[in-house]
Amino acid sequence: MGFFRSVGVTLEMIKWEHSIFALPFALTGAMLAANGLPRPMQLFWIIVCMMSARSAAMAFNRWADAALDAENPRTKMRAIPAGLLSRGFVGGFTVVMATIFVLAAGELNRLTLLLSPVALAVVLSYSYTKRFTRWSHLMLGLALGIAPAAAWIAVRGSLDPRILILTLAVMFWVAGFDLLYACQDAAHDKTHGLFSVPAVWGIRAAFWLARLLHVAMLVLLLWLVQAFGLGHYALAGVVAVAVLLLYEHLIVSPGDLRRLNAAFFTMNGVISMVFFCFVAADLLLKHSELLHIR
Repeated sequence: MGFFRSVGVTLEMIKWEHSIFALPFALTGAMLAANGLPRPMQLFWIIVCMMSARSAAMAFNRWADAALDAENPRTKMRAIPAGLLSRGFVGGFTVVMATIFVLAAGELNRLTLLLSPVALAVVLSYSYTKRFTRWSHLMLGLALGIAPAAAWIAVRGSLDPRILILTLAVMFWVAGFDLLYACQDAAHDKTHGLFSVPAVWGIRAAFWLARLLHVAMLVLLLWLVQAFGLGHYALAGVVAVAVLLLYEHLIVSPGDLRRLNAAFFTMNGVISMVFFCFVAADLLLKHSELLHIR
């Protein structure tokens, strides 16, 4: 297989287009930090950081889980177990993406550069957590949840504790939908000694915990609106997220996982984009009102 074809297969394997899950929350963090629009180059390097970090994390996950994927009927046709890519190529791709991430972080400010190894450690270490803890879902949530805090640091060069509210909200949101997604592999995980809530406590328990986490996310988003003094548009965004989450939970059930991919991929991409658009509208409206007053 040629080099460029291998790169294409790798991008398909890591589903790079699903960066839409976390990117809008990172952009929300950046806009909150700037109290409006960040500088264009800040936005550019934040997007590069997000895309490269996620690509490194997903490729590393496929590299680390290649043997497990080969034994799972749902994942045995992924690129490495199917023989479309070698572990060496995927490992090299991971190193390249991680290097791009560090270089891009260095273009933002000194603190982002210093913290870039910590961020990489968080997003890469998730791949091994299923081997020793049932709370790997929260680790995945943290890997995406640090995005808004990282974007805040990228814009401000410091950390405001208020942005950690959004980190927790994203963490609970991701952990909740990962609990649902993991229900597909409950039997496989149990057989192979892997830890996940569906494997350890059962699918019904996973659904209830996912619901609780998503309720907690909504509470945190309301707190975020209050902490930053956001207005009606942001509140409408929280309501929209609540409606979308309700729909997501209505289309799947412990006894019917057939529409799980629709809930996982389509709805979660919509949720992150919708919340970002409402918060962005709120911030831009406030900024324009301030300019008008002046």
